[in-house]
Amino acid sequence: MARNTFCGSAAHAVDRRAFLGGALTAGATLAADMTQLNALAAADVNKALKKTQKRVILLWLAGGASQLETWDPKPGASTGGPFRSIQTDVPGVRISELMPKMAARMKTTCVIRGLNTKNGDHGSAAVTMMKGRRDEAAVRYPDLGAVVAREMGRADSKVPDYVTFYTQTEGRGMAPGTAGFLGARYAPMELTTNNYPEFIKKLDGISDLDHVDRSALRDLLGKQFAQGRSSETMSSQNEAYQRVRGIMASEKLFDVTQEPQKVRDRYGPTQFAEQTLIARRLVEAGVPFVRVGRAWWDSHGQNFETHQEMVPELDHVMATLLDDLCERGLLDDVMVVTLAEFGRTPSINASLGRDHFASAWSCTVSGAGIKRGAVYGKTDPKGQTVTAEEVDAGRLFATIYSALGVDPEKNYYVGSRPVPLVNPGVHAVQDLLQ
Repeated sequence: MARNTFCGSAAHAVDRRAFLGGALTAGATLAADMTQLNALAAADVNKALKKTQKRVILLWLAGGASQLETWDPKPGASTGGPFRSIQTDVPGVRISELMPKMAARMKTTCVIRGLNTKNGDHGSAAVTMMKGRRDEAAVRYPDLGAVVAREMGRADSKVPDYVTFYTQTEGRGMAPGTAGFLGARYAPMELTTNNYPEFIKKLDGISDLDHVDRSALRDLLGKQFAQGRSSETMSSQNEAYQRVRGIMASEKLFDVTQEPQKVRDRYGPTQFAEQTLIARRLVEAGVPFVRVGRAWWDSHGQNFETHQEMVPELDHVMATLLDDLCERGLLDDVMVVTLAEFGRTPSINASLGRDHFASAWSCTVSGAGIKRGAVYGKTDPKGQTVTAEEVDAGRLFATIYSALGVDPEKNYYVGSRPVPLVNPGVHAVQDLLQ
């Protein structure tokens, strides 16, 4: 006798064919749902990766800008000079009257007033302030740009990892970008003659069609050669070629005429302003690190005239850059640093200048993971010594790395030797981290 397992409920009235058809439909629906979920998950991951890819613009004040005419004025003191201090939008914080635009934007910025880096020589001090420490006899450390390129760059990137502008001649050779033991892969693209990289444009004698055809032929021959073959050398060569081709495609990033005229007018017509605008274009496109060198702040004579000319330009360009980044929603991911090799002496020499001074000077760090509207460090009434919250080069770099989400104690390796990003025992200033 055949066994009837159908209970008679309409809910169970499905034959085998209908069941299979329904199962296939459900499976297809589930697969479609899973595909959609996977796509959403991938989008979330990409969004998270994009969000955590920090970038840095370093405004390098070559020669040593005076802290007394910028971030730590001492009006009324015998060392103070002729300029007044003005109130900022952070209660109780005053800066030089030469910086009214930044005074209105101090809430976006952190000022470190207690730098004591102990080195007043242009060349070696510049190297120290680019690397956060001195080289050893057998180890050449990478600079900040190379480390950020290594940590934040991507192998499949179509843009450079590290770009440096230094088109003035004064002091250029004192602070060249260097990848140190990280190797040439993370060395900077250095622009020293104009704002445009050499050798990335196709030759005028090659038409666009010829350029495309040559690239297609190379891809075809490369794929044929790669069939059945596998080697690190071949993969490295292909990666290098794709990277060069990507950088060639990024040439318009260096062209400020691609920006609306009102944006160019906003930054201003000076070389420093144009290079800073290009720096914004580069980091917006994903370049991890851009340094813009502004020379020459070495005011052994006529210090006040020099700073009366140069500080307002810094004030305008820096304020415009921070506004621009904020309006584009980039300030949480882009750090802006103003830094030099040292500051200037509180004492005023016979030529009405200020000399090299590394014992009590200032820098600023804005955006990314840095606390905004903060002032860290204090100097005495004449600006001669740090009286509270002293910071050396190592702590500054540990703080920058931490704010970018990079562990300062992370080890690289030189041969089998582990080398941390900062010297052992050096820690970030936690009070400056968000």
